[in-house]
Amino acid sequence: MSVSVRGKRQTRVVDNLTMAREVEAAVKDDLVRDEYDIADHKVVEVVTLDSFFEKHLLPWAKEHKRTWRNDRYLYDSHLRPRLGNKPLDQITSFDVDKMKLAMKKTKNKQGRPFTPASIKHVIVLLKRLSNLAIRWRIHTEANPCASVELPKLDNKVTEFLSDEETERLLKVLASWPFKQVAGFIRFAMFTGCRRGELFRLKWADVDFDRKLLTLRAPKGGKTETIPLSDPALSAIVEMPRKSEHVFPGKGGAMLTDFKNPWVRVKKAAKLPESFRFHGLRHPFASTLVSSGVELYTVGRLLTHKQASTTQRYAHLSDEAMRRAAERSGDLITARANEKVIPISGDWQLPGG
Repeated sequence: MSVSVRGKRQTRVVDNLTMAREVEAAVKDDLVRDEYDIADHKVVEVVTLDSFFEKHLLPWAKEHKRTWRNDRYLYDSHLRPRLGNKPLDQITSFDVDKMKLAMKKTKNKQGRPFTPASIKHVIVLLKRLSNLAIRWRIHTEANPCASVELPKLDNKVTEFLSDEETERLLKVLASWPFKQVAGFIRFAMFTGCRRGELFRLKWADVDFDRKLLTLRAPKGGKTETIPLSDPALSAIVEMPRKSEHVFPGKGGAMLTDFKNPWVRVKKAAKLPESFRFHGLRHPFASTLVSSGVELYTVGRLLTHKQASTTQRYAHLSDEAMRRAAERSGDLITARANEKVIPISGDWQLPGG
């Protein structure tokens, strides 16, 4: 016998119809008075790392981060295959350390081990994800990354191009069949702009008359306006304006990747395989510092938020001062020699 009242159900086994009727009446009476503990149990959803990322973090990142695509790539490449199916409250610091060790032993698509910077980016993403889950009260446990030691990075590695390499690169760009690709690289060389800043660059940000460039929130900082040189302007002045973006992507939308064109140009110019596009900022800065431009000014042009970032070029500033000192000695000597008065095969300075 099964009895249901307002969705609440009880089942009893009885021997005959008469007893069934009596039990039915009694059970109904008890159900109406809620004497049976038949509550509507709420099903508690198990929040996995995958579900939190897709339902919560990714929509939030799209609204608050220009680099949300990087989060998507890092998550799909590293966090999803290792921790995606685990509930948030079951991910431990041991799991994070285990992932860190696995990445150290794994090779990337280029056949090289993952760099400390790559591993750090993945752990930082997981840490931020966990912090947001805690802030939004979706996750109540401690952040599993809180006690994990981040890989140590050497951020002072500076890439340079020799004069010969720079000359080869400019020659390749002068004859490169794709004008937007050539313009993208040349503009980077003559401005020191970051790749992401060029992706977001719009024609409205370029003032050809006053030779000024407006960088909207460069690398998370405030909007900056920097001067443009004639070579920088010449890199884009003849480019067709197919979109509001100076370097548009497919359909006129914002460009989001430049890896393949850069690899082809780099190979054609016979540049070192390890030389990154970001490395173009360093020749721009080093040329200025070596020519005697103050570090503060160079930092402003590169939109460095901290003066310490520009200090990697300090040794070049010292070299510029040394050359200036030597030049001053040459100038003084030359000036003195101009006033030499030969006397009987010998010489002396005026008044000597």
